[in-house]
Amino acid sequence: MPMTLPELPYAKEALAPVISANTLDFHRGKHHNAYVVNGNKLLAGTEFEKMDAEAIMRKTAGDPARAGIFNNVAQAWNHAFYWKCMKPGGGGRPTGLIAARIAESFGGYEKFAEEFKTAGATQFGSGWAWLVLADGKLQVVKTPNADTPLVRGQKPLLTVDVWEHAYYLDYQNRRPDYLAAFVEKLINWDFVNSQLA
Repeated sequence: MPMTLPELPYAKEALAPVISANTLDFHRGKHHNAYVVNGNKLLAGTEFEKMDAEAIMRKTAGDPARAGIFNNVAQAWNHAFYWKCMKPGGGGRPTGLIAARIAESFGGYEKFAEEFKTAGATQFGSGWAWLVLADGKLQVVKTPNADTPLVRGQKPLLTVDVWEHAYYLDYQNRRPDYLAAFVEKLINWDFVNSQLA
């Protein structure tokens, strides 16, 4: 089925000053949209054109002949997931089931926050940091480029985009500052809880 560019779940100004409307305009309107447009072109007339994104990613991951399809579909999916991981006035300590699971898996929120920020800061080049459910436990993982935990048998709960286009207009080369602001002021714990449920 053709991919579409989803609407943001908040006004484009709503995440400022952590993420500016200007960044969201470029990030969603140019980068995310390009993955959708290019992905649809690559899918047209193939065996994948009627599949959903998750099925396409699972069938094309690791296949060099289908790298273009995987990269565009996975990036479109990753970005759609990322927008939902943020909300105005979010961040800080989690509530609900995820709070208990974080305490159980990491020994406390502070340890999770440090591990998550470190994963994002140490992802060499472009990629993503994730909180996932794997084998019944929460884990922090990082993936390069368009890679996604979905194709590794892990359930994504939370992600932060560490491609430069996600933060460079607002933070220049200060990726750790972006990650700290994301964790402290943007995480949508309600969405994370919905994924855990």
